Amino acid sequence: MHQGATWTTDAPYREIEDAIAAHRAAGILAVEMEAAALYAFSRARGCPMVCFAHVTNTMAQSEGDFEKGEADGAVEALALVAATGRMWLATT
Repeated sequence: MHQGATWTTDAPYREIEDAIAAHRAAGILAVEMEAAALYAFSRARGCPMVCFAHVTNTMAQSEGDFEKGEADGAVEALALVAATGRMWLATT
């Protein structure tokens, strides 16, 4: 398992090589695009938002990388999300 920062963008396929290289050099571990929409919604509506990114594949770069399951941390990721939700509800 790797823990670290992700780069959120609305279109990872059109990013230029220089931007990708700069983010990689800064230690960014993954690129994703769903969080950008969630955080834009949060800002527009003035409501708190948290996003958990469970990166489980490399965009079909190797055989079977879309295969999920318990061995890939799905159960642990859901437990973390549930615990965070419980703590948030307890403080509101």
